[in-house]
Amino acid sequence: MPFVLDVSKIANIQGMNWTVSYFNERVREEITKWPVGIYADFLRLIFLMEEHGADLRLPHSRAMGDGLFELRCKGEEGIGRVFYCTLVGRQIVILHSFIKKTQETPDRELKTARKRLKEVKHG
Repeated sequence: MPFVLDVSKIANIQGMNWTVSYFNERVREEITKWPVGIYADFLRLIFLMEEHGADLRLPHSRAMGDGLFELRCKGEEGIGRVFYCTLVGRQIVILHSFIKKTQETPDRELKTARKRLKEVKHG
């Protein structure tokens, strides 16, 4: 039986310096269903961001423009991507995620993230 890490209790994590929250409950749930290796890397990177801030660099994160960032999660099972943004008050908002199946980021995934970014930043 595979080990399953349930972090449902930490949907809104109060970190040392930064607070991580999710665009909605569905975004959080989708990430918790990722393969365990990819999910473990996601948690490791989130804990780093909580403690040190959202300014991770390649190979862990990269700027996508206009305040959108991509977190790059890897495991034996493949690659996951998480789009996030930052807000005033040391807040990180997880906007969208997907398991990567091709070399390029699909347009629909990026469009979803950008739409949610606008909603978070401008209401």
